[in-house]
Amino acid sequence: MIKINNIMTLERTLSIFKPNIIKKNLIGEIINIFEKKKLRIIAMKMINLTSQQAEKFYEEHKERPFFRDVVKFMCSSPVVVICWEGENAIKFNREIMGATNPHEAVEGTIRKIYGENIQANAVHGSDSQQSAKKEIKFFFDNKEIFS
Repeated sequence: MIKINNIMTLERTLSIFKPNIIKKNLIGEIINIFEKKKLRIIAMKMINLTSQQAEKFYEEHKERPFFRDVVKFMCSSPVVVICWEGENAIKFNREIMGATNPHEAVEGTIRKIYGENIQANAVHGSDSQQSAKKEIKFFFDNKEIFS
C-alpha cells in the first residue's frame, strides 16, 4: 500500500482469470471491465498451473470436499494471472468481481455476467492485503512487476 500526500492509497491485488474465461476467449473483455474501473495492470501472464501449483495455491481449502475438483478445474486449461494496482484495489476488485456464487452476485458484476457456478465463477481475487501480497509473490518475481 502506498500513500501519496495522505490522500490516495494505492494497493496491489491479484486476479486469476479461470479456465472457463480462457476457453470462451473472454480475456480482453474482462480486462476491459477492470481497466474501465481504473485498475492498472502492473504484471500479467498466461500459465498452465501444475497440480502441485494449484494444490499449493488453494492449500487453505485442502480439507474441504471441493478441493480436488478445484485443483482439477484450475489445471484444465491455461489461466491468466494479473497483478492490478489502484486506489483501494483489493476492495474495489472484490466489488467488480461480485459474490463467489454467481447466482448471488449483484447484476453487472463479472461473476454475475460470466460465472457459471461457484467453481467456474470466472475470476479469483485476493480477499485481503495479506492474501494479495502472498498471492502476487506466488505468481510474480519483483522483476516482473512494472509500476
